[in-house]
Amino acid sequence: MASVAGEDADDERRNVSDAAGVAVLGACAAWSLITAAAHGGRPEGVLLAVLAVAAGHAAGRIGASLLPVAAPCAGALAGLALTVAVPHLAPGPAPGAPLGHAGAVAALPALATGAACCAAWSAGAGPLRPLLGALAAGITMTAALVGSTAGAVACTAVLLVSLAAARVRRRGPALAGLALAALLVAAGIWAVAARVLPAGVSASLEGPLTRHRIELWRDALALARGDAALGVGPGRFEELSQAVAAAPLSDGKPHSAPLQQAAEQGLVGLLLLAAVFCWLLCSLWRTARPTPVALTAGAALTAVAVVCAVGNALSFTAVTAGAGLLAGLATARPLHSEPSPGAERP
Repeated sequence: MASVAGEDADDERRNVSDAAGVAVLGACAAWSLITAAAHGGRPEGVLLAVLAVAAGHAAGRIGASLLPVAAPCAGALAGLALTVAVPHLAPGPAPGAPLGHAGAVAALPALATGAACCAAWSAGAGPLRPLLGALAAGITMTAALVGSTAGAVACTAVLLVSLAAARVRRRGPALAGLALAALLVAAGIWAVAARVLPAGVSASLEGPLTRHRIELWRDALALARGDAALGVGPGRFEELSQAVAAAPLSDGKPHSAPLQQAAEQGLVGLLLLAAVFCWLLCSLWRTARPTPVALTAGAALTAVAVVCAVGNALSFTAVTAGAGLLAGLATARPLHSEPSPGAERP
């Protein structure tokens, strides 16, 4: 009877998380259409991103239910392949470094590392776990070899969190800490764009961030202040940004997902973007999977959120689909019981 009650509780948690995900993703799609109707623009990019997250999440849930080890391993290998091929994933001329495809090159290996670590935790204490751990380390080295310092740092952070996750007994505070880290990064980006930091700090950040990126952020913030309710319309930043017009090669993006949402879809769009991230973390908190799997996926998704806050990663379908896939892999219920690493479950 106790096991039946536990399964019923798991089903209820999953149903609540699924309903919340449908509501949030549906609101994102609807709001992009509303803002496009109000000011013009192209909502197709937002709609494609919403579809990619939903499709990736469904694929991850189905795959990990049937093959809890092989499915995340396959996802990790796919992410590794895309990391090498990502410069060819977007049409048109490649923007100059350090912008361009740098965000996607950093986000994809972080997701792949998270998938490999989830596969390792699902494999139990057998000989397969060290091999999957070696795969995660190899993905980190690949990120460094392709020239993505941010990707290598993100992969290393995911590996460290995954190793420490076995000692974590309560996943709630850990996931809250990850959400707080993403919030602090977004607040820092906003502070740079608003020129509220001391002059010395701003000058020190201009080197690693580049002057062009900071000018893009400031243009996005100015557009957001011009119409805080609805924004200027999805996809219209390229038309209205002075920094984009002055750049010979530009992809027309502000290279910051929070600022892009605020500029193109107003504060409601920004809140919906934050709601999607919170939904993913909440679904990991409520999942019946072992805590190391949930925290590893949460660390990878937080790393992607940080990359998206300072770069253009969400414009790549591979990144949005990969984020949904990893969340689905970490929240699926395997058909067969999986070995417990000794960590707490909710």
